Amino acid sequence: MSRPPLPPFTEDSAKEKIRLAEDGWNSRDPAKVALAYTTDSRWRNRAEFPVGRAEIENFLTRKWTREMEYRLIKELWAFTGNRIAVRYAYEYRDDSGQWFRAYGNENWEFAEDGLMAARHASINERPIREDERKFHWPLGRRPDDHPGLSDLGL
Repeated sequence: MSRPPLPPFTEDSAKEKIRLAEDGWNSRDPAKVALAYTTDSRWRNRAEFPVGRAEIENFLTRKWTREMEYRLIKELWAFTGNRIAVRYAYEYRDDSGQWFRAYGNENWEFAEDGLMAARHASINERPIREDERKFHWPLGRRPDDHPGLSDLGL
C-alpha cells in the first residue's frame, strides 16, 4: 500500500501531506487514521509510547473519547528528504464542558511508501473560556477558507 505524496518531499508535497494528516485527525476515526502509519510505527505522545497500528488505534480511541468536539489545525515548520516538522493547535472540551487549546510540535519520519514510521509529539495545553475559541467550523474537515495557525496569530 502506498500513501502519496511520497518522500523525498518538496514544500508543496510536505504541505499536502500535512493537510491530509489534519483531515484524517479531524475525522476522529481511529481505524482510518491508523492506516496512515506503518504497521510498526513508533510514537512518542506525552507520556505514552504506542508502537504499531493496533496500539495507535487504541490510543486515538481513548483520546477522542475524552477530547470532545476536537478540531485541529496543522502547519508546516520544516521538511527535508523523508522528514517533516509540523506545528499545530487543537481545541476540545472535556465531559464537564471545560474547553482547552493544545499547542504542539511533531517530528515525522516516513517510509518510502509514504506511511509514517515515526511520530514524536510535544504538547502543551491550557484551559480556555468558550468565548476564546478560534476553531468554529462544523466537526470534520477544516474548510479551505478557514484561517490557518499563522493567520489566527497562534
